[in-house]
Amino acid sequence: MSSPGELACTYAVLILHEEGIRITAEKIATLVKSANISVESYWPSLFAKLAEKIDVDGLLMNVGSGGGGGAAPVAVSAGGGGGAPAAAAAPAAEEKKEEPKEESDDDMGFSLFD
Repeated sequence: MSSPGELACTYAVLILHEEGIRITAEKIATLVKSANISVESYWPSLFAKLAEKIDVDGLLMNVGSGGGGGAAPVAVSAGGGGGAPAAAAAPAAEEKKEEPKEESDDDMGFSLFD
C-alpha cells in the first residue's frame, strides 16, 4: 500500500511533467510542501531519480496495457503500489468504450414473476 509521501511525490512528478518543468527533488519537495503534506526527506530525491530514468509520457500512455516487464509499477511508486496514480491517469488515457447491452428476462422469453 502506498504511503502519503509516495502519493504526494507521484502527483508532484505528474504536475511537473504536465507543466513541462524539469523534474528535480527540490521542485518535488516544494510542491509537496505547498500542499501542506509532510514526507520523509528521501521521497523527493527518490522520485526525481526515477523520473530521470523513465519516459513519463510512455508510462501515462500505457497505464492500462499491462505487461511491460513490471517497469510501470516501479516507476509510479517505489513501494510497488500504483493504484492511485494509475486511477488518476486512467481518465486521460482511457477512451470511451461502448458497454454491451444487458439482456433482460423479457428477451429470453420468461420472467421471474411469470
